[in-house]
Amino acid sequence: ALGPGTVARRRSGALTLSLIDGVEQLEVYFGQFLPQFLIALLTPILIFAAIAFVDLPVAAVMLAFALIALFGPALWHRRETGSSLQLRQVYADFAAEFLDSVQGLATLKAFGQSGARGATLKLKAQSVFRSTMRVLGTNVLARGITDSAIACGAAAALALGAWRVESGAMALSALLVILMLGVEIFRPMRELRSVLHQGMVGLSAAQGIYQVLDDTPEVADAPPAALARPLDPTIEFAGVRFRYPGTRRTIHEALSFEARAGERIGLVGPSGGGKSSIVRLLLRFYDPEQGSIRLGGHDLRGLSFDQIRSMISVVNQDTFLFHGTVEDNIRMGRPEATEAEVEAAARAANIHGFVQSLPQGYRTVVGEKGVKLSGGQRQRVAIARALLRDTPILVLDEALSAVDAENEAVIQEALDLVESGPHAALMQQGGVYAGLMAEQARESASGTILDAPVAARAAEPAAQGLASGDGADKAETEGILKAEGLGWGRLVTELMKLAMPWKGKLALTFAFGVLRVVSFIGVGVLSALVLLALKNGEPYGPLLWALAVVAPLSGVLHWLESWIAHDMAFRLLADMRSDVFRKLDALAPAYLVRRRTGDLMALVTHDIELVEYFFAHTVAPAFVAVLVPAAVLAVLVWASPWIALALLPFLLAVAISPFLMRRRVDTLGSESREAAGELGAFAVDSVQGLGEIVAFQQEAARGDRLDALSQRFIRLRLPFFAELTRQQSLLEILTGLGGLAVVVTGAALSTHGAIDPGLLPLLTILAMAAFLPVSEIAQVGRQLADTLGATRRIYGLKAEPVPVFDGPGVPDHQGPAALALQGVGFTYPGQGRRALSGVTVEIPAGKTVALVGTSGAGKTTTAQLLMRFWDVDEGRILLNGADLRDYALDDLRRRIALVAQDTYLFNDTLRANILIARPEASEAELAAAIEHASLAELVETLPEGLDSPVGERGTALSGGQRQRVAIARAFLKNASVLILDEATSHLDTVNEQAVRRALDRLQADRTTIVIAHRLSTVRDADLIVVLDEGRVAETGIHAALLARGGLYAQLVSRQLASAQAAQ
Repeated sequence: ALGPGTVARRRSGALTLSLIDGVEQLEVYFGQFLPQFLIALLTPILIFAAIAFVDLPVAAVMLAFALIALFGPALWHRRETGSSLQLRQVYADFAAEFLDSVQGLATLKAFGQSGARGATLKLKAQSVFRSTMRVLGTNVLARGITDSAIACGAAAALALGAWRVESGAMALSALLVILMLGVEIFRPMRELRSVLHQGMVGLSAAQGIYQVLDDTPEVADAPPAALARPLDPTIEFAGVRFRYPGTRRTIHEALSFEARAGERIGLVGPSGGGKSSIVRLLLRFYDPEQGSIRLGGHDLRGLSFDQIRSMISVVNQDTFLFHGTVEDNIRMGRPEATEAEVEAAARAANIHGFVQSLPQGYRTVVGEKGVKLSGGQRQRVAIARALLRDTPILVLDEALSAVDAENEAVIQEALDLVESGPHAALMQQGGVYAGLMAEQARESASGTILDAPVAARAAEPAAQGLASGDGADKAETEGILKAEGLGWGRLVTELMKLAMPWKGKLALTFAFGVLRVVSFIGVGVLSALVLLALKNGEPYGPLLWALAVVAPLSGVLHWLESWIAHDMAFRLLADMRSDVFRKLDALAPAYLVRRRTGDLMALVTHDIELVEYFFAHTVAPAFVAVLVPAAVLAVLVWASPWIALALLPFLLAVAISPFLMRRRVDTLGSESREAAGELGAFAVDSVQGLGEIVAFQQEAARGDRLDALSQRFIRLRLPFFAELTRQQSLLEILTGLGGLAVVVTGAALSTHGAIDPGLLPLLTILAMAAFLPVSEIAQVGRQLADTLGATRRIYGLKAEPVPVFDGPGVPDHQGPAALALQGVGFTYPGQGRRALSGVTVEIPAGKTVALVGTSGAGKTTTAQLLMRFWDVDEGRILLNGADLRDYALDDLRRRIALVAQDTYLFNDTLRANILIARPEASEAELAAAIEHASLAELVETLPEGLDSPVGERGTALSGGQRQRVAIARAFLKNASVLILDEATSHLDTVNEQAVRRALDRLQADRTTIVIAHRLSTVRDADLIVVLDEGRVAETGIHAALLARGGLYAQLVSRQLASAQAAQ
C-alpha cells in the first residue's frame, strides 16, 4: 500500500527488521508476557479472596505487595519508554548498515575498505550493546522491585500475622495456612519477571511496526474509473513539474510530450536528466507537482493503479531479478502463461539458447538479484518478462545497456525535452539531439566488438565479483543457512569458549546467583522459624529483624546477578556480530553467491540475540541449580533422611525431564530458525524489488507467498510452544507431587514422633525451595531449543572454509606494474566446466591490454582472479614478478582499481562513496577526481553538494551518475593497475567522450586491462587478447589480428555489418 515511492525513503534492512523480527518479538509478547501478566494479575486477587476468610488484614497486606510487585516494574518501565524506542532505532540502524555492507562487500574488498567497514559495524554493534544495557538497567531494576516486593510482602505479612497471633486475634494454624499460601501468591510475579524484558522489547517492536502501518503513501490509489471503452495506449505529459519528495532539485520543469498509439519514441539526453523519472511517473510511483499525465486521454490520478499498470511493461535500467528460477522470473510477467509462451518470450529476448545450456534449464536458480547471471543475461530475462506480459505499452529504460550494441534497437532515453520532433528535423536543427547523434555516429563508425556470436548475443557479467561471469550455470544456491550439525555438548563447549575472556564476570554471576537463591530461601526459612518460635512461645523479634534485612537483600542480589550476567552476555553478542561480518569478509564474494543477504541479516540480528539466553540465563543458573538443591538435600538428610528420600525422585525428575524430552523441541527450534531466515530473505528481496513487483502487478501473489512462508513458520512454532506447554505442565505436576510427598512423609514422621511437628513447615518450605533453581533451569532448558537452532546456524557460517588467504606480503613497488598469467587454469566451485584453461599472457608494465571474446570465454573470470576474489587452480598469476598469493589481500587490491559495469553505492553521502577509494585523499585530489569523471556539474546541482546522501544502493542517482562515481573512485585511487569492465556502458554519448578522454589520461604510464564491446575502446590497445572457451585463441594488435582473419576479425566483421545495417 505504501508503494515504491514511500518505501524508497526507508532503509530496507530497518524495514525488514520491523516486518519480520518485530513481528516475531510480538509473538513473545502475546504468547508469553501477556498471558503471564494476566495470571499474575488474577492470582493475587483469587488468593486474597481465599485468605480474607482466614484473616483480612494479613490478606490485605499480601495483596498490596503483590500489586506493587505487579505494577511497580510496569510503572518504572513507562518512565523509560524512550530508552526502548532508542534501542529499536539503534538496532534497526545496525541491521540496515549490516545489510548495506554485505550487499556491497565485493566493492569494499575491491577498494581494501572491508576492514574499515568492519570497524564501523563493530562500533554500531557496541552502540546496540550500550542501548540494550540502558534498557536492561530499567528492566533489571524492575526485577529488583519485583523480588523486593515479593520478599518484603512475605516478611510484612508474617510480621503482622505473628503480632496478631501473639495478641490472640489470629490462630497459629491460620498463620501456617497464610505462610504456605504466600509462596503461591507471589509465584506468578516471579515468573512474570522472567519475561518482562521480552514484553518491553515486544512493545518497542510494536512501535516500529506501527510506524510502518501509520506511514502515509506518496501516492494514494484511486477507485477504478468507469470506462466506456478500453484505454488507448496513448501517453501525454502536459506541463509536468516534478521533484522527488524531500529534495530541492527540480527534475522536470514544464515537460510536455505525447506518444500516440503504435508510435515508438525515444527520450534522449545526458545521464541524470530525468529519463527514469518519467517511467516512475508513468507507473504512478509519484505524482507531479504541476501539470498532468494522461493515459488514453485520462488523467492518471483518476485511474486506479491496476488500470494504469495493466497497460505497461517495463524493462528497467537497474534490472532486478528475484531469488528463484529463470522460469519464475520470466513468468512474473504473466503467471498464468503456458510453458510454450514462456519459451516464446525467451526466444524473442534471445535468451532461450543460453537457458537451455543451464544445468536445469528454465528451472535453474538464478540467485539473489540474479547474481548467477551476467548483466546482459539478467537484462534479457527482464526483457523476456516484459514481452511475456504483452501489454500495449512497452518502456525500455536503458534496457540494453549490458547487451552488445548490435541489439540496441531503441534510442537511449532521456528527459526534459529541450527540443522535440522527428529524427530528420532534429538533426537539421543542429541542437542537443544532433550533438548526441553525432557522437553516437562517430562511435558506430569506429565499430563495436560483439562479446558473443549472433546466435547467442550473451553479455559478459560485470567484474563486480558476485556473478561468476563465465559460470552462470553454477550449482543451485544453498540460500538459507542450515541449523544442523551441532550437538548440545559441542554447543556448550563452543559458547563457553567465547565466555572465557570474561571469567571474572562469570564468577561474580555464579556467586550472586547462589546468594540470591539462598537469600530467597532464607525468607521462607526465617518465616518458618518465626512460626516455630510462636508455637514454642519463644521470642521472635530477632528473627523479624533478620527477615527485614534478608527480604530486600534478595532483590538487591538478583539485581547484581542479572546486571553482570547481561552485561557479559550483550558484550559477547556485540563481539559475535563483529565476528560474523569479519567471517563474511573472508568468505566473500564467492560465498555470497550461495547465500541470501536477508538470511544473513536475520542471523546477525535475531539469531545472535537468541544466544543471549545461554549466557545470561543458563550458565550461572545451571551452576546454582546444582549447588543449591544439593545443599538443601544435605540439610534435609541431616534433619530427616526420609523426607530427603521422598523429595529426591521428584527433584531428579524435574531436573532431567527437559533433557529426556529435548529431541522434538530441538528439532522444531532448529527448523523454525531456518524458516525465520527464509522469511527474512524473502522480505529483503521483496522490499528491494518492490518497484518490479508493483510494476508487474504482483503484489497479491508476492503477498500470498509471504503469507505461505509465515504460515510455515507458524506451523513450526505452534507445536513448539505446545510441546513447551506440555513440559511446563509436567513440571508443575512433578513440583506439586514433590511438595505433597514431603508433607505426607513429614506428617507421618511427626505422627510417630520421628520429628518435631513444629519443624514440618520449615522442612516443607526448605524442600519446596529446592525446586526453585531446578525449575528455573528446566524452564531455561526448554527455551534453549531456539538458542540451539540459532547457534547451529552461526556455527555453520563459522565453520565455512575460507577460499582465499592473506599472503606473507610483498615489498612495495613504485611505478607501473607488470602482470603475467602463466598456465592459468580455473574452475568455479561446484562446476564441471573449466572457466580458464592453460591461459598464458604477458602484460608489460604501463601497457593497455584488451580482453575480447565470446560470452563465457573467461574475460571477467580473469579480472576476478587478478583481484583474488578466487585463487587459480593451476598455474600462477604474477604481479611485478611475485605470485599474487604472496601478497596481503588489502595490499594487492590497493594496487588495482576496478571500474565495474554494475556500480554499488552505499547509503551515505556522495563524498563518502567516492572516498571509499582512498579515505585519506585531500580535498584537492577529491575535486580533481570529480572533474575527471564529469561529476562536477552533478555536484553543483545537489542540494548539499558532495555531502548529499545518495540513498540505498545509490537510488538517488541515475545509472550513468553512479557509473561516473565509480570512475571517480578509480581516478582517486590512482592504482598502478586499472581494470575497466564496460566502464562507460551507462553514460550518455557526450559524457562518455569526456570520461574517455580522462580515462586515456589515467591510462598513461599505467597497466590497464579493458573489457568492452565497443571497438573504439579496444582498437588502440597495445595488446588484444582474444579468449575462446577459457583458452587464448589469439593475441596481437588490432591491425595484425584483422589481417590474420581469425576470431577477432569475425567479431569485428559482424559488428561493422550491424552498424552499417543500423544506419
